[in-house]
Amino acid sequence: MKKYFWFLAILFFIPAAFLRAQVQNTDGYMPDQSLREYFAASDNNYDKSIIYVFFNNQPCYTCAAAIEMVEDIYNNAFIDRYNMFLINYADDEENDFINTYQLSKPLEVVLVRINDGASFGYQKLENLENMTSDPVSFKDYFINQVNNFLGNQ
Repeated sequence: MKKYFWFLAILFFIPAAFLRAQVQNTDGYMPDQSLREYFAASDNNYDKSIIYVFFNNQPCYTCAAAIEMVEDIYNNAFIDRYNMFLINYADDEENDFINTYQLSKPLEVVLVRINDGASFGYQKLENLENMTSDPVSFKDYFINQVNNFLGNQ
């Protein structure tokens, strides 16, 4: 019975979460846009740091849960202060995020500090998928990491 439940969960819930995540952008950002084009698109982007969520085409259940938790935290705590972009590794042809941020895991979150239209470093958050069993700790960890790195502008 448990195998049947997990099969249904994988079949229905994971694809639904990623259909939404693959298309969602904020402030008109397109994955093939350079940072310069992104800043030129809106004056509001000029001083907004960025939270990137990178994922692969075959996300595991816990990766999907972690992405959903990050989206919820972002929407409740950071939507007015930072921009967030969900990027499938398959869409990383022009920007070469994989090399720029040394990405190697199926799910990685990268915090990029932006000030006066320039990037001033980044921090990677890895293994978030292993923290989804404790949503309170996950939320506390994520908020603390974002505030500690991006909040010190």
